[in-house]
Amino acid sequence: MKARLLFIFLFCAAAHAANGEKILRVTFQVAETGFDPVKVHDYYSGTVIEAIFDPLLTYDYLARPAKLVANAAESLPEISADGRTYVFRIRQGIYFADDPAFKGRKRELTALDYAYSFKRFYDPRHRSPYAFLFTGKIAGLDELAAQAKASGNFDYDAPVAGLQTPDRHTLVIRLKQPDLNFSYVLAFPLTGAVAREAIEAYGDESPSHPVGSGPFLLKRYVRSSKIVLAANPGYRGQLWDFAPGDDPRQREIASQMQGKKLPRLDGVEISIMEETQSRWLAFERGETDIEYQLWDVAPTFMTDDGRLRPEFVRRGIQLDRTIDPEITYLYFNMQERIGDSPNPVGGFGKERIALRRAIAMSYKVDDQIRIIRKGQAVRAEYPVPPGVAGHDPGYRSLIPYDPRAANALLEKFGYRKGPDGYRRQPDGAPLVIRNASTPTERDRQFDELLKRSLDSIGVRLEIQKERFPELLKLEKQCRLMTRMAAWIADYPDGDNFMQLLYGPNTNESNNACYRSEEFDRRYEKSRRLADGPERDRLYHEMTRRMEVDTVWLLADSRIRNALQQPRVVGFTKHPVLHAEWLYLDLAPSPGD
Repeated sequence: MKARLLFIFLFCAAAHAANGEKILRVTFQVAETGFDPVKVHDYYSGTVIEAIFDPLLTYDYLARPAKLVANAAESLPEISADGRTYVFRIRQGIYFADDPAFKGRKRELTALDYAYSFKRFYDPRHRSPYAFLFTGKIAGLDELAAQAKASGNFDYDAPVAGLQTPDRHTLVIRLKQPDLNFSYVLAFPLTGAVAREAIEAYGDESPSHPVGSGPFLLKRYVRSSKIVLAANPGYRGQLWDFAPGDDPRQREIASQMQGKKLPRLDGVEISIMEETQSRWLAFERGETDIEYQLWDVAPTFMTDDGRLRPEFVRRGIQLDRTIDPEITYLYFNMQERIGDSPNPVGGFGKERIALRRAIAMSYKVDDQIRIIRKGQAVRAEYPVPPGVAGHDPGYRSLIPYDPRAANALLEKFGYRKGPDGYRRQPDGAPLVIRNASTPTERDRQFDELLKRSLDSIGVRLEIQKERFPELLKLEKQCRLMTRMAAWIADYPDGDNFMQLLYGPNTNESNNACYRSEEFDRRYEKSRRLADGPERDRLYHEMTRRMEVDTVWLLADSRIRNALQQPRVVGFTKHPVLHAEWLYLDLAPSPGD
């Protein structure tokens, strides 16, 4: 079967080359969950959505730190003096991709499409995991959502004070209070505009039938296997026009790409390959064009000082190396029950905090970085990662690696060992920690490291195996006990990370289902402040509160070693954008 799939892969690649098409070939390490912006939560689906839909704003491709620029809007918003009113002028002549939902007519993108798209995050039927982006912000929308919960029907035609469209191409957004990050929200790919006709035509199948106005459209889709995008023939196009900084790599890219009309690619083929070895072999044989999810095998192609090995340099392979603006963290479900069962790691009793603290102290993050990541990560001490406003490089966690102290802590709070060497709960009930992970070789290594850690303190571990989409579903329902999760910046500000612990974001982005009045009060105050000393002080207090309660064990931020075949032109990893495909070109291979 594998040989047959490889033959098909190579045959298709050869066919594309023969046709002269520029098809970029990439992989995802886990399956997508769909392409309806309000319904997804995962990085991979969001990457595809970024290529298909048009948010009002986006980012300059080369500017560092990340810089907002206009996208579907004509310019950055006009913001009132009190910071509560945003006015956008939508570019005229932008059209959605042709689709049967439009019954044969060209469908222009208008201000109403954005008003409709934002309202969808509030529709309780969608249970949007990203509703937190808008909740409590736009005047009148929370009230409309409350009415929908009471009646069972969300009225999309009801007037809303905070979303007004005085003409087809003007959108006026009124906020309840100033929000210094609101422009970032409107550059987030999931806030791209959908067409109401398409959503109503496809209903529950909308995640499989995305219809946007962006540079690409969905051409073919085999769930959990293959995603094929094609250049949108009706896309308005734009010129590659970005100023490089002093970085030699950026200067080289600018010299190659300046003035070219975008997109240059005819399409993108995405293959789901869960195992690192499969992705590496596909890239090494030239079957994929860009690959960055290879930290497991980094020593194969990279020296200890972060350089490509000479044999790959001779082949023209390119390496773009950055630290992702992300954190990975082991979270504990803070609810006292999971479904009908007691949750041994939930609650705020001293013995529960002691158990969580002991587990966190038993886990050697340095081994995760050294053994599993092959050194291709940096330790995360603070919830806000490097490269994001609010990061504190000098902060150090209160939770050390110390199995001896962890064992003493468990003894002190009544977690005694039985004849089998494993501890029981203070009331004598069995103690079993259930950690959720995917059935991949990569996660098997994490399972083994966590088991060794818990064995060192006499705590029994069970592994709950689920496919990635199912894990996300259970996570949003607060039905997982523990899991190693990751969060990469939606926008380059610390608020995007501190909100992961905000109580009202439970069932959305708050995977630990953590509710702390002290934390929430400080978070709400921090949202009204710009990046600076006062907000930093609040972030420190919030982080200490999380550590005292031991909600997370912060682990690492991964180094992204983005390998590219010689034919890839124009690639550099953007700190916030995930689908750089719009900005790339493919050079013809020798003999083409």
